[in-house]
Amino acid sequence: MLSHHLPEGVAPAQGYSHVVMGEGRLVVISGQVALDEKGNVVGEGDPAAQARQVFENLGRCLAAGEATFADVAKLTFYVTDIGFLPAVRAARDAHVDVKRPPASTAVQVTALVRPELLIEVEALAIIPW
Repeated sequence: MLSHHLPEGVAPAQGYSHVVMGEGRLVVISGQVALDEKGNVVGEGDPAAQARQVFENLGRCLAAGEATFADVAKLTFYVTDIGFLPAVRAARDAHVDVKRPPASTAVQVTALVRPELLIEVEALAIIPW
């Protein structure tokens, strides 16, 4: 049986769960964007500020799944401009072991769910038995 959680400090999702857990301790985090806990955009027009907020939201979601960034096996980055990757990597590097970084995929997209959003990141974490 899966359990679903809305992490404290993250805007409510519409049509998906932020965190889903099941047997085997796989934690799947839906794509996080630069929204604060009230659903307001953080860092409009600023990819570095948005990346920092995205990783703050990811951290809250991981914690809700009883995981940490040390448990993250895979990150997927969606950016509206591939030129934002340095800002995304800087935010990521503040949270992960850069000597043993998670697997990752980066995709440039035409748009995200709201036009002022520049970056979305989803995560898969595996909690050791």
